[in-house]
Amino acid sequence: MDMDGLEERMLALRREIRAASAVNDPVRVRSLRAELRQAERAWEETLDPPPLPRPPVRENVHQVLTFLGVPSATKIIVSVDEAFFGGMLVNTQLSSLRRDEEKSFRSAPNARPYYLCAALTAERLSPARGLLAISTWAAPVRVVGPLSLRTDFLTTAVRIAERVRGLASVGENPVVAFRLLTQLAQNIPGAMDDFGPADPAAVVVAAQAELAVHQEKDLRQRAAAAERAARQLPEVNRLFGAGLKTARIA
Repeated sequence: MDMDGLEERMLALRREIRAASAVNDPVRVRSLRAELRQAERAWEETLDPPPLPRPPVRENVHQVLTFLGVPSATKIIVSVDEAFFGGMLVNTQLSSLRRDEEKSFRSAPNARPYYLCAALTAERLSPARGLLAISTWAAPVRVVGPLSLRTDFLTTAVRIAERVRGLASVGENPVVAFRLLTQLAQNIPGAMDDFGPADPAAVVVAAQAELAVHQEKDLRQRAAAAERAARQLPEVNRLFGAGLKTARIA
């Protein structure tokens, strides 16, 4: 029923309530008032429809991390979500996410198909501050060594540049996407020739060139640390580190 119809129905119900009250019919009055409240709620919803339900935060974060493929900080997760996935996330939503995921895992291990877990430092196998990963990733991917922040940054730049190339078909937020890519490109030698928006193709070439220098050594370090974690740590600590304390990484 449209708003005009609802308004007419509410007027009619009020007249019927007055008539039922006049003949001292409380049962009829209660029934009509309940129907009136229902009509009023329908009118309010027509005037101001409720917002569409948002997917849970963890699903949005999982979507972004799956796209990036490497452990990532809250800031880049939120930025990528804004650029490509509708901008549903804010920093404050992610502040306690890893703690909540660990508590869930400890109370019912492996009850979920995936967990948003910590990236572990290669040296101490402790949770790296601010970096989120996905539990289903291979163990070496979830470990960060001395070179990992740089190689993961370069990998992130490549993924974003390749996605920006397809923005015409993606149809998300090109302004935010190009701004994010340009910010990343400013920290990659040879990725930009001037101060204008970054060229996605140039970013890919420059980032992959630097990756070729560091990636093999980084992969060896990560694999060795992952093997050590498999020998030394129970499953919950392989995902979330030793307790909830975090370690800074250089």
